[in-house]
Amino acid sequence: MSSLDLDNLPDIRDGLSRKERIVLYCIDQIQKERNDRNVPTVMLYGRVVEHINISEQELQEILQRLTGFNQ
Repeated sequence: MSSLDLDNLPDIRDGLSRKERIVLYCIDQIQKERNDRNVPTVMLYGRVVEHINISEQELQEILQRLTGFNQ
């Protein structure tokens, strides 16, 4: 199994994949820096790609899954 496959494999503890966990971590860090204000998606994407290779579309899909919001 390649590392790319492991990025999408849900963790048995909470069901989050590595990519989802990184997105949540980046949201938390940016919110702390911005005094709990909302995180712009563009800023989030810039931070996430510092950790993993992900497309804008994939980030949007992860955000939709995590928030339960489907457009």
